[in-house]
Formats: sequence, C-alpha cells, structure tokens
Amino acid sequence: MTAIHSVAVFCGSRPGSSPAFAEAARALGRGLAEADIRLVYGGGRIGLMGIMADAAVAAGGRVLGVIPDFLMRLEVAHEGLSELIVTDSMHSRKRLMAEEADAFVMLPGGLGTLDETIEIITWRQLHLHDKPILICDVNNSARPVLALIDAVIANGFARPDTRALYEAADGVDAVLARLGTLSTIEGEASALL
Repeated sequence: MTAIHSVAVFCGSRPGSSPAFAEAARALGRGLAEADIRLVYGGGRIGLMGIMADAAVAAGGRVLGVIPDFLMRLEVAHEGLSELIVTDSMHSRKRLMAEEADAFVMLPGGLGTLDETIEIITWRQLHLHDKPILICDVNNSARPVLALIDAVIANGFARPDTRALYEAADGVDAVLARLGTLSTIEGEASALL
C-alpha cells in the first residue's frame, strides 16, 4: 500500500453561481500543493479548473493538465502548468487522467463534471480500478448527484452497495483530511481500460 501522491479533480469550466465554489477550488488547489499531492485536471485556465490550477501553481504544487486538442481554444489551455498533455479525444483525456491518478475528487461543475464522475464510479463498479472517489459537497452542490444515485438504487437499477464505491465529503477540508488517510494499491493504474 502507498500513500496518495496524485489526485484527478473533476470540476467546472465555469465558476458557477456561488463564490463558495471558487473558494473551494482555490482551497483544494492550495491544499493539494501543500500536501505534496500532484493535481491532475482537465487542463483549462477558465472556471473552477483555472482557479484551482492557479492556486496549486501559486503554492508551488505540481500540476498535470490533460486537454483534448479540440478544447484547446474553448477551455483556453493553461500555459503555466508543470505539464500539459494534449490528447486526441475526450475518451483518451479521461483515460489518461484516470491512469495518472491515485484518487479522484469531484468539485461542483456541469455536465462534463457529472460525466467524468459517473464514469469513474462506473469503472470502479466494473473492477477496472479500485481507487478512492470523493464527492466534495460545496454549498449543497453534491446533494442532487447523490440523490440521483439514490434514485437509481431505489428503482432497482443498482444495488445498495453501490454507495460504497465513493464517499461524500462535506467541503474541501474534509476532502483533504480524507486524502491524508487513504492509500492505493501499487500498480493499480495499469488495471484501467
């Protein structure tokens, strides 16, 4: 077992409607850098993605951005990162982010964030990885996602033990504290699709 050294964060390419979202992104970026945990994210410099990356870079953190070529202009690729990888598709972006991470965190975001989060939970359900997944509830933003999963379970489309595939955390401080207690199995990245 090894400690968490790299975390993929899924979050919005927009800042959202509440200042709490930007503050959470800033706090997570800074907190990961201070814990010497590399941030892996979607590579943009706009929205929560950019706020988080800027905070991590400002705190001396290592940041890997992964962005598909067609989003280079839409999400405005961040040029101040430790490393930026341009992929040929969304699928290869998500795969590379998953391979590079020891754990996953969901911050508030839009449909892309929901897609990435549900997919990484599904991959864990299918035993394609066994890495921790933390859903960060900022200003009650995660409650609809958690309610949707509960509805899927209530309607018989998933078993109740589906809830064991992820953890909900109340805010960034709880996420950072939890990351400090987690471990991952060495070599697990190679087990991904």
